[in-house]
Amino acid sequence: MKYAYILILGVLFFNCKNDSKTTSEVEKETQTEVSDTSKDSLIYPGEKHFKSIRQVTFGGDNAEAYWSFDDKQIVFQSNNKAWNVGCDQMFLMNVNETFMDSVAPPMISTGKGRTTCSYFLPDNKHIIYASTHLGDDACPDTPLRKNGKYIWPIYDSYDIFVADLEGNIVKQLTNEIGYDAEPTVSPKGDKIVFTSTRSGDLELYTMNIDGTDVKQITNELGYDGGAFFSPDGTKLIFRSSRPKTEEEIKAYKDLLAEGLVEPTEMELYICNADGSDLRQLTDLGNANWSPFFHPSGEKILFSSNFEAERGFPFNLYLIDIDGRNLERVTHGETFDAFPVFSNNGKYLAFSSNRNNGGGRDTNLFIAEWQD
Repeated sequence: MKYAYILILGVLFFNCKNDSKTTSEVEKETQTEVSDTSKDSLIYPGEKHFKSIRQVTFGGDNAEAYWSFDDKQIVFQSNNKAWNVGCDQMFLMNVNETFMDSVAPPMISTGKGRTTCSYFLPDNKHIIYASTHLGDDACPDTPLRKNGKYIWPIYDSYDIFVADLEGNIVKQLTNEIGYDAEPTVSPKGDKIVFTSTRSGDLELYTMNIDGTDVKQITNELGYDGGAFFSPDGTKLIFRSSRPKTEEEIKAYKDLLAEGLVEPTEMELYICNADGSDLRQLTDLGNANWSPFFHPSGEKILFSSNFEAERGFPFNLYLIDIDGRNLERVTHGETFDAFPVFSNNGKYLAFSSNRNNGGGRDTNLFIAEWQD
């Protein structure tokens, strides 16, 4: 998470209806649809983990696509202007659907403010997401650079909400002063992890599905965010910028005081779900982020530009949870990020600049995964 904005090549990038069909029928149809619409050009040479691939959006910036617990639907955020949104809002789609500019999927956020980081709840009938709409109906300003450096805004008007699949907000889970966002749900269906500034720093917290029993998980200076649970719910993987020198610490605190962070130097950290046994997983340099557990629970799939000399490309990599056996998964020249495995482990949803005609669009793809 996970935050949906990466600046590459001067571009801002920012992870439908139900039916009565059985899970096996949906999986069969999904596999057929993926195979029938696959194009050789969508799988680059060396991408051996992709058996087939299907593009499911065409236009705008689309990211952070997350699966329902039954793998029938996906919720994602988009700023596609053709869908009449001014900034990121949440949209819902069945896994077999494809959406062009001219046809918008159902929007299930309010259409007000800016939203980020939606995730299904275990009942498959509700989602959680963060939104600024209580602060202002309008889209907040999005600063991209300060003193020549790329930055992310940390809006203090973000709070986390529960909504049904018709877009009705049914509950507000956070109401602390400051940034509360980047929520994801444990595969066990019992806990939510999120990032908050309620301590004065950007730390990870967990809470029950109903918002009770909030516990702070991290407590070291730096931006801890984009966290996900392991398949068994016992571990957390997340990205962090951990300033060390006096100069780095001052720069971090000064930006945070303005509601900003600089995400160009981040590494991955892993810990138990209660925050114990915290350790750094990567030490690659540049930006390592949007991590997600492999279905085995023994590997992490993440996005990184550590091999890039000019800030891009971002590609997907696998690494063991002990930090060994780093493997490059995608071989693009621009941007691949926000990888999320389906709950059955058969498919991978991710965002990419591939097949955009050399333009600025970031679209969603579903790949049939093979180890």
